[in-house]
Amino acid sequence: MKTLLLTLIGALLCHADVKLPALISDHMLVQRDAPVRIFGLASPGEAVSVAFRGQTAQTTADPLGRWETWLSPMKPAAPAEMTIRGNNSLTIADVLVGDVWVGSGQSNMQWEVRQTNNAEQEIAGAASNEIRLFFVPRKPANVPVLDIEAKWVVCTPETVRNFSAVMYYFGRQLHQDLKVPMGLIHSSWGGTPIAAWLSGPALSGNARLLPFNTFWADVIAKFPENQSRHEQALKKWEDSGKTGPRPAAPMGPGNPHEPSTLYNGMLAPLTKYTIKGALWYQGETEAGRGQGHLYGEAMMTLVQDWRRAFGQGDFPFFWVQLANFGNASKNGHWMKVQEGQMKALALRGTGMAVINDIGEDKDIHPKNKQDVAKRLALAARHVAYGENGFVWSSPLYRQATREGSAMRVWFQHAGDGLKTRGGGPAKGFMIAGADGVYVPADARIDGATVVVSSPQVPDPRAVRYAWENNPADANLVNSAGLPASLFRSDDRDEVIVR
Repeated sequence: MKTLLLTLIGALLCHADVKLPALISDHMLVQRDAPVRIFGLASPGEAVSVAFRGQTAQTTADPLGRWETWLSPMKPAAPAEMTIRGNNSLTIADVLVGDVWVGSGQSNMQWEVRQTNNAEQEIAGAASNEIRLFFVPRKPANVPVLDIEAKWVVCTPETVRNFSAVMYYFGRQLHQDLKVPMGLIHSSWGGTPIAAWLSGPALSGNARLLPFNTFWADVIAKFPENQSRHEQALKKWEDSGKTGPRPAAPMGPGNPHEPSTLYNGMLAPLTKYTIKGALWYQGETEAGRGQGHLYGEAMMTLVQDWRRAFGQGDFPFFWVQLANFGNASKNGHWMKVQEGQMKALALRGTGMAVINDIGEDKDIHPKNKQDVAKRLALAARHVAYGENGFVWSSPLYRQATREGSAMRVWFQHAGDGLKTRGGGPAKGFMIAGADGVYVPADARIDGATVVVSSPQVPDPRAVRYAWENNPADANLVNSAGLPASLFRSDDRDEVIVR
């Protein structure tokens, strides 16, 4: 806190005039139908006014030079100038009103438009003055920072090429569906864990997430030894003429995997900006580290943490469930992350895109980000925008009940009835008795339920669906063709599959 205070005071000494954060700049997009906060720095006690589209809001900088004021809710209209006056006068050009979405996570959120299917065609048709992009630089921080070095840009083939594909395709879909301008704020970092995106108080305040801090404490304890080994390996690599890949540096102080550092450096600077909602695509790291059992709690904590930080109530929050991936770890944590992501839907105002049908067996980065975004947009249209009359979610497990020698599985979001992708019998189900031995099961669709049985299990106790890293044969979908999420009706970690 002392470091942050000194930084603030230093900034004020250097900038006696009104100073604006990167988010308040040319080509910005501000949130429609909600009070909009405009904020910045000035001299202590300096009077500041903000004028935009016929409104004028006034305030006075506090003793630390911080100021903020609010504009009344607005509807989308033609771009306009915003004028901010204090001792100086600043003009913000080409300001739009629409919906602002923040997107975050690891590499699948970072994955760029140029890396997706039909990339060049998508890029060539990307020009839209009503879609605005804001890219948050990748920079960890030990304490929450106030600002970043970035700017808003209009969506063009040049600016969208290296932008988040999921964010862009999501924003484009909503723009097409709603005819409303979209502002997309992208803040992600490939390979990073969820703990890095949680605030310090949220992480330390949840005892169930202690293993994340314990994991990092172990990294720090082993860093001197690991760094010494790295230096030896690096010297050997250099002496050999730099043949082969350069030895990777070990994790240690300042690494973006350190808990809370990406929240501090890449999320905290955004929290004063008025938004519509958030997107999240992450979890591969926890699966690889054997932390899948922690993910549901971590996901719910993250949603609640970010909602608290933005101070805008329970704003809509959507995420992507991990895709099918044949090379995932064999310890079950890939599925446990997926399960945790489904359990986090218990929070109000949330939704999830299930994509266990469009992953790639040997690539952790599926190139079909268009369908990922479409499924997120479906959830947003219902949850965030209140639209009805269509199926907006994949089938989700509700409960399993015993019926003689079979188990009946009940699903939410079946639409007009469950069916299979491509026709034919339902596959991907397994059933077990009291011994916990699972066998492939016969499955018969009955409306919004599936009846599962096997002659090998006359006394069934539990059922699972798509409980594999790459459930290639799992084919259950709803009437809209959206794939069912994996589930397990038991909680056994050690199971036998026969």
